[in-house]
Amino acid sequence: MSAALATLNRINPARWTVTVWRDLALKLTFPALGLALFLGFWHLGAQQINTSLGTFPGPAEVYSQWTNLVDEHRQEKAREAEFYQRQQERNAQRLAADPNAEVRWRDFNGRPTFFSQIRTSLWTVMAGFGLATVIAIPAGIIIGLNQNVYRAVNPIIQVFKPVSPLAWLPLVTLVVSAVYVSDDPMFSRSFLVSMITVTLCSLWPTLINTTVGVNSVSKDLLNVSQVLRLNWFTHVRRIIIPSAIPMMFTGLRLSLGIAWMVLIAAEMLAQNPGLGKFVWDEFQNGSSDSLGRICVAVLVIGFIGYLLDRAMLALQGWVNWDKTAVMR
Repeated sequence: MSAALATLNRINPARWTVTVWRDLALKLTFPALGLALFLGFWHLGAQQINTSLGTFPGPAEVYSQWTNLVDEHRQEKAREAEFYQRQQERNAQRLAADPNAEVRWRDFNGRPTFFSQIRTSLWTVMAGFGLATVIAIPAGIIIGLNQNVYRAVNPIIQVFKPVSPLAWLPLVTLVVSAVYVSDDPMFSRSFLVSMITVTLCSLWPTLINTTVGVNSVSKDLLNVSQVLRLNWFTHVRRIIIPSAIPMMFTGLRLSLGIAWMVLIAAEMLAQNPGLGKFVWDEFQNGSSDSLGRICVAVLVIGFIGYLLDRAMLALQGWVNWDKTAVMR
């Protein structure tokens, strides 16, 4: 009961002290001040830059393009709903005239909107990051537990770790085109190319940090495991993984950030569906609105990257046994 009352006192503004109000004001004032200064410099600096497509867009122009993109998305969704409604009515009339009539259903083939491109990129990056995680964490545990395996694998890691996604992309494209041959494919080739490229570039931070975390397990915990005579799987599950979780999540956060950056570059270069293709198409379009739309995409890419990092940090705080080890 006392803990519940203490919680209520903390969240009740009437019971807050002057110190609490001052701390809250400082936490809100400085971010707001930084944002205001950024927008001011952006507005003033944009007016001084003239490009082949016109003056560089300021905050007001970018917000205007954001509303245009929202309106375009709503219009496209309305067109899609009307298309399926007409198709349903037409098929209903056919069945009413002839119950044995063959009914055909067609998918709506409208142009992808900005928000559908966001959804495509998020699905691709999570698939690539998930595959990288499934590979990197078990491999990192095995490498970290055996020094001989570490010595054998470390040169390979050091060689492939710095390879750019722009170098991987042509190879992945050729391999997928040669191997993934099907009349009824489960996934599109463009999705597989982007996903595998993301996986190849993002698994290294998780692999390396997991290896370091396993190597850094306290000797006392290892001695306890020996005293209790734990088998290999119990030793890994009870001793190794809980101790290495902080380093694992450090690698996962780095890998997720790299995965998001790599995906945008891969989509731009390979012209695969997603935010990267949206940016490249707008650049090639060369209209007076293109610069503003590219700026919208840049801000959205950054904001999504921030949210992905916060989500991974929240997951770390929930999984990690030591709540003080979570870095803010």
